[in-house]
Amino acid sequence: MFDIPSPSSRPALWFVVALAAGTAHAETWVITDAAHPLASVPANVRIIKLDEQQRIEDQLSSKLPPNPHQAALAARQLLGTPAGAALMVQLATAQQGNADAWSIGISKVPAVVVDRRYVVYGQPDVAAAIQTINRARGR
Repeated sequence: MFDIPSPSSRPALWFVVALAAGTAHAETWVITDAAHPLASVPANVRIIKLDEQQRIEDQLSSKLPPNPHQAALAARQLLGTPAGAALMVQLATAQQGNADAWSIGISKVPAVVVDRRYVVYGQPDVAAAIQTINRARGR
């Protein structure tokens, strides 16, 4: 069992913990579509493209034969391959992104969302939108 030191017994330790907690990185999402390109997207930002599911489905169906029976057979064969498995992961990720955007009530794109709570609409420069949110939050 661990004994947690009181703040008075280890002030330097508590300062480091408090500092680390205060600078924890916020979760940031950018919600957009193909018609709204983005600029200055930091590497740690999740990008959700609302039209990604449709793009994947269109890509898949364009490779299938027009005959429904043959198309079903070709789709089953594709899904049994590593490429098909990767396609299903991409499709599931796109569907989850759409569900996440819907669940927080996104109404326009592009939208930059921090901590699922703060949003800036219409700013394609993601870094600038994050700065706007941080200023509004007093950071």
